[in-house]
Amino acid sequence: MGGEHRVLRAAMKGALRLIYPPQCIGCGLPVADDGDGSLRLCPDCWRETRFIGAAACHRCGAPLPDDGSGTGDESLICDDCLAIARPWRHGRAAVVYAGTGRSLVLALKHGDRPDLAPALAGWLSRAAAPLIRPGMVVAPVPLHLRRLMKRRYNQAALVSTHLARARGLPHLPDLLIRRRHTEGQDHRSVSDRFANIAGALAINPRRAARIRGKAVLLVDDVMTSGATMAAAAEALLAAGSGPISVAVLARAVKDD
Repeated sequence: MGGEHRVLRAAMKGALRLIYPPQCIGCGLPVADDGDGSLRLCPDCWRETRFIGAAACHRCGAPLPDDGSGTGDESLICDDCLAIARPWRHGRAAVVYAGTGRSLVLALKHGDRPDLAPALAGWLSRAAAPLIRPGMVVAPVPLHLRRLMKRRYNQAALVSTHLARARGLPHLPDLLIRRRHTEGQDHRSVSDRFANIAGALAINPRRAARIRGKAVLLVDDVMTSGATMAAAAEALLAAGSGPISVAVLARAVKDD
């Protein structure tokens, strides 16, 4: 019976592809099917997407000059992470926050495009592979209720849901809460960003026991200064979590 169901699902999937051929998630042009649907980009959008490879800061995921070795080096730390203490251990990002990567993140975040979450989560799942540990808890950075009501969904939670499912990890979408509404971080200095978010995030008391001593993977859409991730990580550590890693769809970098 199970075999028959798999055959039927495969046939239905094939029929849907004939009716609705795969489209580039960046511009909507028809594209070849990549199998899992997570890399659907046309050639032009692909050229405008800067994926971050192994040559990246091991702490925050920012891209670094590639020495040609093709392997990640845990000693690679960017200047920002040398200057700013990070309360988490390791970090990864899927793309640079520019070009098509930026457009897709903004569409997911502000453009009412939750349908982008599975594909973007696939990108992040691959980028975060070195961080994954058995039993690690996956949790998104939360939105304040006021902002959640306006957007109708938390884009970080959509991505973390698909990532956790793909990696077979427990997912706690309500692990963290926003205790107060904060103004947007755009156009603020680094120090202002940290001051703006200070004390705004806390552990949901109903979930605290679930993360005591457990490794946690924090998921968000964009990292710029790292202030929001720092506030979230500090709240987790104060609640007794194990080591924390962070994974973001896009990393904002200088001179881009």
